[in-house]
Amino acid sequence: MEFEPTEEVKEPPRIHRLDESVVNRIAAGEVIQRPVSAVKELVENSLDASSTSISVAVKDGGLKLIQVSDDGHGIRYEDLPILCERHTTSKLSKYEDLQSIKSMGFRGEALASMTYVGHVTVTTITRGQLHGYRVSYRDGVMEHEPKACAAVKGTQIVIENLFYNMIARRKTLQNSTDDYTKIVDLLSRFAIHHIDVSFSCRKHGAARADVHSVATPSRLNSIKSVYGLSVAQNLIKIEAADNDPSSSVFEMDGFISNSNYVAKKTTMVLFINDRLVECTALKRAIEVVYAATLPKASKPFIYMSIILPPEHVDVNVHPTKREVSLLNQEVIVEKIQSVVESMLRNSNESRTFQEQAVEASPSVPPVTSNDLDVSPLPSGSKSQKVPVHKIVRTDSSDPAGRLHAYLYSNTQKHLERDSSLTAVRSSVRQRRNLKETADLTSIQELINDVDSKCHSGLLDIVRQCTYVGMADDVFALLQHNTHLYLANVVNLSKELMYQQALRRFAHFNAIQLSEPAPLHELIMLALKEEDLDLESIENDDLKEKIAEMNAQLLKQKAEMLEEYFCIFIDSDRNLSRLPILLDQYTPDMDRVPEFVLCLGNDVDWEEEKNCFQSIAAALGNFYAMHPPLLPNPSGKGLEFYRKGKHGKNPQDGENSSSHVGDGIAIEDEFEHELLSEAETAWAQREWWLHWRSSTRFSSGANAKRSPWEGLKCTVV
Repeated sequence: MEFEPTEEVKEPPRIHRLDESVVNRIAAGEVIQRPVSAVKELVENSLDASSTSISVAVKDGGLKLIQVSDDGHGIRYEDLPILCERHTTSKLSKYEDLQSIKSMGFRGEALASMTYVGHVTVTTITRGQLHGYRVSYRDGVMEHEPKACAAVKGTQIVIENLFYNMIARRKTLQNSTDDYTKIVDLLSRFAIHHIDVSFSCRKHGAARADVHSVATPSRLNSIKSVYGLSVAQNLIKIEAADNDPSSSVFEMDGFISNSNYVAKKTTMVLFINDRLVECTALKRAIEVVYAATLPKASKPFIYMSIILPPEHVDVNVHPTKREVSLLNQEVIVEKIQSVVESMLRNSNESRTFQEQAVEASPSVPPVTSNDLDVSPLPSGSKSQKVPVHKIVRTDSSDPAGRLHAYLYSNTQKHLERDSSLTAVRSSVRQRRNLKETADLTSIQELINDVDSKCHSGLLDIVRQCTYVGMADDVFALLQHNTHLYLANVVNLSKELMYQQALRRFAHFNAIQLSEPAPLHELIMLALKEEDLDLESIENDDLKEKIAEMNAQLLKQKAEMLEEYFCIFIDSDRNLSRLPILLDQYTPDMDRVPEFVLCLGNDVDWEEEKNCFQSIAAALGNFYAMHPPLLPNPSGKGLEFYRKGKHGKNPQDGENSSSHVGDGIAIEDEFEHELLSEAETAWAQREWWLHWRSSTRFSSGANAKRSPWEGLKCTVV
């Protein structure tokens, strides 16, 4: 009898506890799946910090560099040691808080996960501090103690070499070219929902942003600026609500595309309780409505914001918080689908087609009837061909490429417009490149003028110098190699800002003023500062007339100022937005009146090139690093801030204390609020100079960009 060999019985493998570093890296791979996941987490943290401006810079799709800067409340110095540890958060303290959570972050895993798959550097400053702190993190812990550094309001987080220790994922992502596209799409979605926040997204080193939105009271305007006019003009406002506790409780508002909108794929932007999420059931339900209602199964554009009671939303169902679970989700989806269908059927009753009016170019002679008349031909003869020179562009100076043979001039209908503004704008539109909207001939000529006058030796000194310190309120000591130089920082920064205004033409981020400032009052302030003669009271009427004329002039030019320079003036002649010429730098707002007066008095509105040059020069002077208006609170300048001793000679008193009664010394009182404001202003100016002068390009992981890199220096 033969016996079959029995298989050898193997013992079950032993269960062991994973090392904590392995656990953390596995968790990090779930939270940070690709670069766009890191950007989403950082932007949501910035929104939780009450930011009004968020800027994102990306290099190589986010694998080499992700930089997110905001102007939020910053991070406390005491919290920096545990900032990137897992499960450390300021959003909740106990599990029950999840039932009423309103912030977008709550787990305390995002920053920790980033430190396990990349090199993270945090720069932050909180309100009232004279300087910020910079610290680097790795594997959830600080690599060194926080270092004092220059900083502007808010927080900047830089992630370098993402997935450097996850070889398989990094190789997979390196072959993908759509990571930056995903980041741009993410910022676009945030921009049209958070309309009170300015967003920008650009490739690292690029002068122009691919996403550029400014705070605006109108959501439709935000959609127009991000997704374009073709989308915004084909949207229908939609609203739905239910307040029946037995079925569903929700409020929804948004926009959906009408029957005139044509696209190859569906775009759905969905926010639930201000959280960017996806809902496959809702998206599918709406697509079914469009497929059944519109011909050719048109793909829609959908923006929806749904508000529910916090206890009806479970936000803790997905590692990246991309999905949420809703109470009575089927009922909510069905009611929204019904409203969408009703709105869409009403809009499908008629379709409109846009028609563009064509006007004759000044450089092209109008076509007369004689040119188009064709004499009758005998029967049986062939039709006469249109001459070639009449159906193609023959004038290379006319970039519009019009077909002259089909161009009719209508001399009877002329609209009365502001001649100067019309001349500038019509010239601009004819020479505009659709791909590069700011590549105007006049701007290119101004930039070429700057480049042609550049002095290479002086440029090298400015780029490679080391900041030593301020010699006085205007001149700074700079060291280059073994030489010391005195540099007028006012003139130097004025030239830098002028060039930035030209290079960022029509692509500015914005500074939103907390309250709109009336132009008339600003100009009156500037006129009074120029005329300090107390006996010139009879000139008040003249100043009023000057202020009124300039305010009215700027209101007329408001459309051009907003489109090209991001200077927003509303219909009530109030100034509410200013451009950002240099990232993370805010000008001295005390000089706004002078700037507004300069726009009214010094700008040549008649000729395009001179107009743009004078506006850029006014911006350069406004943003330049002038000494603060308050005296320097050091040395003799400190006497200015003593109560009741403004302008008093510091030698009038023997010391800084007064004696009362029985030899008890009471220190002289200062205007502490004024003194603190002056110290902050002067310290920020000093720190800004030091920071801007000390950054350099390098090829390592901690590469920084010099702000002087784009400055072209000229010997005058």
